[in-house]
Amino acid sequence: MNAAPDLTIAKAVNAGLRRAMEENPRVLLMGEDIGSLGGVYRVTEGLKKDFGGHRVMDTPLGEAGIVGTAVGLALRGYRPVCEIQFDGFSFPAFNQITTQLAKMRNRTNGDVTVPVTIRIPYGGVIGSVEHHSESPEALFAHTAGLRIITPSNAQDAYWMTRQAITCDDPVIVFEPKRRYWLKGAVDTQRPAADPFTAQVVRPGEDATVVAYGPLVPVALAAARAAEEDGRSVEVIDLRSLSPIDFDTVEDSVRRTGRLVVAHEAPTFGGLGGEIAARITERAFYSLEAPVLRVGAFHLPYPVAAVEDQYVPDLDRILEALDRSFAY
Repeated sequence: MNAAPDLTIAKAVNAGLRRAMEENPRVLLMGEDIGSLGGVYRVTEGLKKDFGGHRVMDTPLGEAGIVGTAVGLALRGYRPVCEIQFDGFSFPAFNQITTQLAKMRNRTNGDVTVPVTIRIPYGGVIGSVEHHSESPEALFAHTAGLRIITPSNAQDAYWMTRQAITCDDPVIVFEPKRRYWLKGAVDTQRPAADPFTAQVVRPGEDATVVAYGPLVPVALAAARAAEEDGRSVEVIDLRSLSPIDFDTVEDSVRRTGRLVVAHEAPTFGGLGGEIAARITERAFYSLEAPVLRVGAFHLPYPVAAVEDQYVPDLDRILEALDRSFAY
């Protein structure tokens, strides 16, 4: 049996797109510079050459037009996959996504589906500035009718791409751009995990850390550092941001008694607040300390010279764990 190949997250997404296009001729790719250039991060490299310009389409610089066109294509039976070049460029398409795409299935009482996948590279730590380093996931998660997932490793990147495209609901895939070059084994034969469930990626007994996307490797590093102090920290990769798998988080917290939620987005108004509230409601008598949140500051994304002070790191997760254990 051949070993699963090691791929970067970017190459895993590419492989997932390729497989989806091979399986279904109605899968189309749309976005700025995704054809001949292969996208800013070369995620779609080679796909136009192999599938043609009628299936891998370079679009004008107009995100509202990209998503609006995709809605029309989906209504005609296609499964369009839109790439938004940078996270901050998703906002010109916000109206199409939240007032049209998210609501059409409900508006038609389920008679109409709009299977549109929107790929959004997100997060910072790439040496760039605002509009290119945003974490806008909470803005979209607040809108009912959208499914939102985010891989943290190559295996999930491959399978989540394929699963998003086959889903009859609109799916936003937030891809952690600073992890595009992170390598991992990708088993294209292994049955895929449900993309809308969380996974325990490191078992532990004394506290739970929940993270997703770009911060999962940081949370794992924090758990390893905490182990040196004799603390056993469980790490959960949330994977799905809408819906959120609260059951997996609750089961963990009932065992560990402590919860820290970490994300790269600002703490204020972030998904960590929703997770904290739900777990407090559902597991109040199991908690040994308040649920603590770790996130970025409530400021516009800063210049590259100081972004390492803005984005949560290992030390800030460890500091939150220390505060939790102090109760």
